[in-house]
Amino acid sequence: MDRQQFENIVEEAFQHLPPLFKKNIENVEIVVEDFPSPDINRKMNTGAESMLLGLYQGVPLTHRGTGYGMVPVLPDRIFLFQRNIEQFCRNDDEVRFKIYEVLCHEIGHYFGMNENQIRSAMKDWKYT
Repeated sequence: MDRQQFENIVEEAFQHLPPLFKKNIENVEIVVEDFPSPDINRKMNTGAESMLLGLYQGVPLTHRGTGYGMVPVLPDRIFLFQRNIEQFCRNDDEVRFKIYEVLCHEIGHYFGMNENQIRSAMKDWKYT
């Protein structure tokens, strides 16, 4: 799939996020890359052939103090790694679902959720 098709699916997936999440997301950039950079692999302590599908970088809402945002801050970023996601999928429908799943997972981190909380909550997040 080409990058534009993938990004269109990312935008569609974002529009299908649970309404409570979607309306409370601010100052977040969603970035599509083919693979994690060597710097990301090093920071995440993964190998060069990392199968990382997504990554949240920023300060989760639950960790922001009263001074957060008093000066302009760069957007938090959610990375989606296109080629790694595609390697997990057999067709475009599976890519669409996996993008939604990874996007929800990383947005869960933005809201300060841990892995167990995200997995539990995602049972109720249907892609409609």
